[in-house]
Amino acid sequence: MPQRFGRPGLLGTIARTAVISGTATAVSNRVERRGMQRQAAAQAPQMPAAPPPPPPAAAPAGTDRVGQLTQLADLKAQGLLTDEEFAAEKARILGS
Repeated sequence: MPQRFGRPGLLGTIARTAVISGTATAVSNRVERRGMQRQAAAQAPQMPAAPPPPPPAAAPAGTDRVGQLTQLADLKAQGLLTDEEFAAEKARILGS
């Protein structure tokens, strides 16, 4: 079969068109996917940091220590106090 010089034949043109079309589709899909990821990241709800729990209210002068410690233990059990806050308040109650 003689070799052709110059322009490609019908099959060559079809093959080149398919390659160009496939490449363009792949690039377009990637650009669209990346844009959707950026948009989703920008729209993701930002969880604000939870405000620290208010310190336990100062007990009246006549309240007993057992009642204060019970209230403090209840706050810790509810997850409103960290271990450090619990220990500090316990020390304050027992020290007074």
